[in-house]
Amino acid sequence: MPFRSFPAAAGFALALLTAAPALAADKLTVLLEWFVNPDHVPLVVAREKGFFAAHGLDVDLVPPADPSAPPRLLAAGQADVAVHYQPNLMLDVKAGLPLVRFGTLVETPLNTVLVRADGPVKTLADLKGRRIGYSVAGIEEAALSAMLGAAGLSLSDVELVNVNFALTPALLSGSVDATIGAFRNFELTQMRLEGHEGRAFFPEENGVPAYDELILVTSRDKIDDPRLPRFLAAVEDAAIFATNHPDEAKALLLKAYPDLDDALNAQAFADTLPRLAKRPAALDAGRYERFAAFMVRQGLLDEAPALATYAVELKP
Repeated sequence: MPFRSFPAAAGFALALLTAAPALAADKLTVLLEWFVNPDHVPLVVAREKGFFAAHGLDVDLVPPADPSAPPRLLAAGQADVAVHYQPNLMLDVKAGLPLVRFGTLVETPLNTVLVRADGPVKTLADLKGRRIGYSVAGIEEAALSAMLGAAGLSLSDVELVNVNFALTPALLSGSVDATIGAFRNFELTQMRLEGHEGRAFFPEENGVPAYDELILVTSRDKIDDPRLPRFLAAVEDAAIFATNHPDEAKALLLKAYPDLDDALNAQAFADTLPRLAKRPAALDAGRYERFAAFMVRQGLLDEAPALATYAVELKP
């Protein structure tokens, strides 16, 4: 059938649309897990480029005063969505927080065991008898235990030192010989900018199952909220846009957050871009179940929970 236009009808329809009042966008509050940085590019681009608005959403991105607080605040109804970590989610659910993963932001691990490239540690086996700095007990110790195990060592072969979040300063000062918890898209560049090359050992290559680093969670009583599929659709639009137009995406990030305009965040942006989830709604059930089984083996969970109790894939 040939295409035919109806200018009069089209004009009438346009007049009706113009006369109708614009519908107010639905508000949505998102708690970040840390200060705004390139890990959050899809969220920032979705807001600044208008993808959230196109899906009828007005999204507020809120950095935390306390990075440990967002899961509890979300469970208490103080927000609609929070950015979280896949491993920590399972511990929160075990502790009774009614949280559910419904999307992914960064789909690969970022964590590393990091050492100085000019230091004596060339392999994980070289960590025997050395001091390893960490920030968060539990998950990091479990990952380190598995990585040491892959090299024929155990936690009893090293000395753990709590350096809080001063991972790079502790390593560069010689206070520790290695760190666990440094992100490959930040601390490696931070070391280089301070005049030292780093060597990273990746958990997923040394005994730890691959996992999603950053995920999107909501409270269980909000899992049927019709705003959430629209939110994910906008995040997907933004992730694909950033992949196709990295310079414009970076410009949008820096326009919104000028304090990120430095060498560290420029390199972090480039290093993070390929790790962003391009299908944020998709759930890899096998990946989650393998990591849950790993947490059971490491003594962090008594038993692997049913997947549906902590992770879902929303339908549009």
